[in-house]
Amino acid sequence: MVGLGDTKKKIQKMIDAAEDLYGKMNQLRAEVDQLRQTVESTSETVDGMEHELAEQRALLDALAADADIDTERVLAEATIATAEDPDENPATGGETSGAAGGAAAEPED
Repeated sequence: MVGLGDTKKKIQKMIDAAEDLYGKMNQLRAEVDQLRQTVESTSETVDGMEHELAEQRALLDALAADADIDTERVLAEATIATAEDPDENPATGGETSGAAGGAAAEPED
């Protein structure tokens, strides 16, 4: 009856492998659920940021119109400057570091 002992061992190995696989599958399912929640949360955050950005753009456009600033020209110049020197940051006057130390820009008259 040696054959029954070997069969029992093989069946036990299959059961152990199935239990491991089931555990891994449950872990993967939990990770996918967590990922889904993170993606939904991130999507909501991005939607909110897009809305705020649109509001800020409208405010800037209104302020620029009041100050008689041609926003299209400013954006075009910034695009050209960036294309010519990718290391230059037009928003900071060419400074790429976030450190303070430059003088504040004077408003145009």
